[in-house]
Amino acid sequence: MFCHYTARAGRQMISSAKQVVMLTQARTLASPLTPLSSHATNVRLVPEPNRSFVTMTTNNDDPHEVDAIFQRKHSLRSKLRKDLKNMDPIRRSDEDNAIQSIVLEAPWFKDSKSLCAYISCAALREVDTSRIVSQVLSKPTQEQKKLHVPRVEDRNSNMSMLKISSVDDLVINSMNIMEPSLVDCDGKQREDVMEASNPVDLFILPGLAFDRSGRRLGRSGGYYDLFLKKYRELAKQWKWKQPLLVALSYSLQIVDEGAIAVTSNDVPVDALVSPAGFIPISPAALDRG
Repeated sequence: MFCHYTARAGRQMISSAKQVVMLTQARTLASPLTPLSSHATNVRLVPEPNRSFVTMTTNNDDPHEVDAIFQRKHSLRSKLRKDLKNMDPIRRSDEDNAIQSIVLEAPWFKDSKSLCAYISCAALREVDTSRIVSQVLSKPTQEQKKLHVPRVEDRNSNMSMLKISSVDDLVINSMNIMEPSLVDCDGKQREDVMEASNPVDLFILPGLAFDRSGRRLGRSGGYYDLFLKKYRELAKQWKWKQPLLVALSYSLQIVDEGAIAVTSNDVPVDALVSPAGFIPISPAALDRG
């Protein structure tokens, strides 16, 4: 199983944050997931009428409240790590297969020309992406979607997304984690998505916990939040359509609204894919779903 790096030092990036996000939605309980079935690939879960994409306003709170948010995040991360560790292996495999089938059959995936996707890590108990990656790379070169995957640059939340055309382009780093090499087999520098001439249509994202309003809890490194903010700014600068942000989630990773504390540094997702189906959240996801 391929792994990507996740840092443990997320507080460093946001320790100077003075603005805490106040969520404007009513905090109602997340709807229960429908049971996993062989028909999961045809399921599209529609948000409840009173549920909308999370919106945020900023408020000047003192550092003590910021610290309280980090404590809540730490507590939820600990719970989810334990739940994932105790997840039944057969159920995990079934959910991995269901989630990947939903993605591969989704119109927003089929229609994408360029995407960024994580290389799943068994040690981190992430939703498997091996089938998705393999299918993208198995197409003839002229039909192949452009695929960029993460490469961690340092421990300060800096990450790049480099283009690969084969699983052979992935190498094991010093932490025994798979990521793209800096150069290809011909010694040429790999394309960095931030320097690509065409926009990315789709990001397939990992995480520890999610809710049905788009809040995402990462693993504390801040790598994806920082990268997504940079890419969104690039897309805005070039007047490109913003990419669709889709997170993959086991059923137990979807939590009640209000459980995920967020700050202004946290980037919400547009949609979730769970074993039960595609869960559109933002207007962009509703349009493409």
